[in-house]
Amino acid sequence: MYRFFTSRDIHPTGWLKQQLEIEARGLAGHLDTMWPDVRDSAWIGGSREGWERVPYWLDGFIPLAYLLEDKGMIRRAQRYVDAILDAQREDGWLCPCRDEERGDYDVWALFLISKVLVVYYDCSGDERVPSCLYRAMKNLKELMDDGTVTLHDWGRSRWFEAFIALQFLFRRCGEDWIPALARKLREQGTHYPDLAERWKRPMNQWTQETHVVNLAMMLKYEAVSCDLLGEPYTGIGEELLAVLERYNGTAVGTFTGDECLSGLSPIQGTELCAVVELMYSFEWLLARTGDSTWAERLERVAFNALPATLSDDMWTHQYDQMVNQIACRRFPGRSQFRTNNGEAHLFGLEPNYGCCTANFGQGWPKLALSAFLHSEEEIYSGVFVPAVLETKWKGTDVRLELVTEYPFREKLEYRITVSQPVDFALRIRRPAWAETLRVNGELRTEGGDCVIRGTWEGTQTLRVEFGCRPAVLDRPGGMVCVERGPLVYAVPIEAEYRRHEYDRDGVERRYPYCDYELLPRTPWKYALASGELEAEEREGDAIPFSSRHPRRTLRAVLVPISWDFEDGFDSVCAKRPESAEPVGEPVSLSLFPYGCAKLRLTEMPLVKK
Repeated sequence: MYRFFTSRDIHPTGWLKQQLEIEARGLAGHLDTMWPDVRDSAWIGGSREGWERVPYWLDGFIPLAYLLEDKGMIRRAQRYVDAILDAQREDGWLCPCRDEERGDYDVWALFLISKVLVVYYDCSGDERVPSCLYRAMKNLKELMDDGTVTLHDWGRSRWFEAFIALQFLFRRCGEDWIPALARKLREQGTHYPDLAERWKRPMNQWTQETHVVNLAMMLKYEAVSCDLLGEPYTGIGEELLAVLERYNGTAVGTFTGDECLSGLSPIQGTELCAVVELMYSFEWLLARTGDSTWAERLERVAFNALPATLSDDMWTHQYDQMVNQIACRRFPGRSQFRTNNGEAHLFGLEPNYGCCTANFGQGWPKLALSAFLHSEEEIYSGVFVPAVLETKWKGTDVRLELVTEYPFREKLEYRITVSQPVDFALRIRRPAWAETLRVNGELRTEGGDCVIRGTWEGTQTLRVEFGCRPAVLDRPGGMVCVERGPLVYAVPIEAEYRRHEYDRDGVERRYPYCDYELLPRTPWKYALASGELEAEEREGDAIPFSSRHPRRTLRAVLVPISWDFEDGFDSVCAKRPESAEPVGEPVSLSLFPYGCAKLRLTEMPLVKK
């Protein structure tokens, strides 16, 4: 079992810092200046939404501000936290509603803001937070005991989110009412193992039980709750994920849900909230179990699905992304998506709903905070992003820097500096896709992660290199996808960006936070003609997952085939082509990383020779 470091220990560098800086300059870094639901929220005394949107935004903005050590952003975050703490009622109630409305107020927002305050405490050390959380959770227990508050709707589905704060409190005071509240939440909350049969046959029906974000969050429920509940950890998340992947999985490690589970079709969508919440669940599961499989899954989502659904400048995002996404154009008539509207795949300020507008910002900062984990005797490098760890280990100053261009390259360099000799183990994940592993040039033939134990002195350097080749993986319906290392690759489709500026419901869409339709300008009707693929290293630009200048591509031979549009649409490719028979001469093209290709063909047939 591992613990997270905080923003006081971890400092992003390299491409990761670039990505965080882009986020700070973009939408997530400015919602408090231009989006009414955050700028004028009831959480800070305004008249706009007083439920999940400010907590969602703070959940990403706070660690972003502290990781970048941006004093202006930190002051802006503190303004919101100050207002929330100052507005807490005498009895401990924390959320912005009238006393007589408490019974109807969905306490999912309380779970969320309590989780945010734990993040804020880890970043700032503000000692007002423990007292606030103590009073808020004690008040929740009293209200649940007397029946004023019962879990319903989102609170019932997301009961386990409260356990982030409850764990925090129990470690500090260990009082019996905390596990008692934990048991009550579990009793009133959704029992997900009972629902797995419903996930096998997606319906065109909105339900809490098949809601993709609920299910992405749910995967960590045992990991965050079992200790407080006094129950053994059984690994139920692995079993439930297997069902979701088998019946709804995508090529990039997510599962479809637009907005509820949507099956295996590559032209269904995945909600952006589900992407970042799936990452957060994987981060907790990695820490709880130490199982490197969760790091593999985390990287697959983070390096593919997350950047794919954000514009390069991070001023716009999609609500739903599609694995085979040949256009992002308003649907004529009915929507292609099961329970989302016909604009959900546009890039914009708040396509479909604003929850993703507020929530997507947590993705990159929390990935950065997962760069290194620790146990009593070990530092674990399981997520390979460029960062520096500065911490105390047994009273000794330790600086551990990971210098890398991963996932665009497969080389890692660790620079370890200690103020005096100290013993600890450094564990480095061995990826499942790595055919070879070399440490300082020496081939390591034993299986499992690389664990280096001993006494560290002065400054030492470890150079780690993984050997891998491109792979062609089978997908449902006779289709395939291409990957190399942690990256999935796709046929990039050049896009024309059609800008739309307008007002709706009192919210402006103005450049740079307007809406865009993306129209295809290059062919997309292809099959993979050969499994022989050649990696191409490129210089790239200042945008890590650039849609114009990706840092790595794969050269592939493709062949044109007959592939029509989905019935009733002129901007959605059919789920499957009519035939994989070539209708033209083979062409050599560069496949882009999935996260770099805003329009793309990811799943396609493989033409057998």
